[in-house]
Amino acid sequence: MSAIPDDKLYDYASRLKDRVVVITGAANGIGRETALQLASHGAKVVIGDLDNAGAQKTVSDIERAGGSALSIKCDVTVWDDQVALFELAVAKFGAVDIVIPNAGVTELGNFDNVVFKNGKPVKPDTRTIDVNLNGVIYATHLALHYLEVNREFGSTTLKALVLIGSIASWLGITRGSLYTASKHAVLGIMRSLYPTFSRNNIRIACIHPFFADTAIVPVAMKVVLAGIPLATVPRIAGAIIHAATNPDPETNGCAILLNDDGPAFMVPREEFKMGVYKMIDARANALLQIEAGAKYYVRFVRDLVRILPKRVLVTGMVAGAAKMTWDHRELVSKYIRMYVSL
Repeated sequence: MSAIPDDKLYDYASRLKDRVVVITGAANGIGRETALQLASHGAKVVIGDLDNAGAQKTVSDIERAGGSALSIKCDVTVWDDQVALFELAVAKFGAVDIVIPNAGVTELGNFDNVVFKNGKPVKPDTRTIDVNLNGVIYATHLALHYLEVNREFGSTTLKALVLIGSIASWLGITRGSLYTASKHAVLGIMRSLYPTFSRNNIRIACIHPFFADTAIVPVAMKVVLAGIPLATVPRIAGAIIHAATNPDPETNGCAILLNDDGPAFMVPREEFKMGVYKMIDARANALLQIEAGAKYYVRFVRDLVRILPKRVLVTGMVAGAAKMTWDHRELVSKYIRMYVSL
């Protein structure tokens, strides 16, 4: 990991000039600070927030400072609301260049305790998943489309999706099971989409702040955290902007950690592969290495034996064998004969 000093977080912010940013949850906290900073560097900001009055205040503050912004009431758990948000950005500014699905909630309900009614367990409150995961999934899916709207073929214009994870993307939070699950999933989304986005010259990143002094943190949790250095909101906003604007392709698909009130740290893609991650990655790489060899075909045939009806399997193998190299035909034929004799 490498530290990103505060004075480096905005090194590439000039790339924001006239870029169109769609951001959710910018009525307060991290989202509001990020929107203000984006606009101060020339971005056109389109805000979607359930707190419409708060979002309008953010817009007013941006406009008062000479920037350009607008907002729309948006419940991120409602697909049509998010579509309307992206459509507004295109209708007003002609494009979407950066997407930041920032809206989020803390652990809602009490998943760790089972509640009973009439002697039977009551369905748990899953609003945390609805907002923190499904809302992000909706925005990410829409980003796949809207980041390409009115984009010239081969264009190198800045395009980015910045997801908001958490320290809970990497460790478990006691009494925060669904929050932890949602933030683990957000990191997984970033890692899964990186190859696609990279091929299309679109940046993707995930920001992982420790607890910050924002409205999302319950008062009880703030009491527990009293005396512990918290991540600062301005630094988190700077990390988001750095992730979106850094032109170095080696930083695409990376995570940025903000563990406390110290500097942000960039985690290269390769450093995701530690501990259990490293073990899984090693096994995956080993499978890829033998994919073209005899062991692959042994496993391939064994799995087909398990999955397919016998007649379909034999017919398919015979047809496929006709296209294989002579080196592999003998091995496959052996397993066909073995299966037919069963």
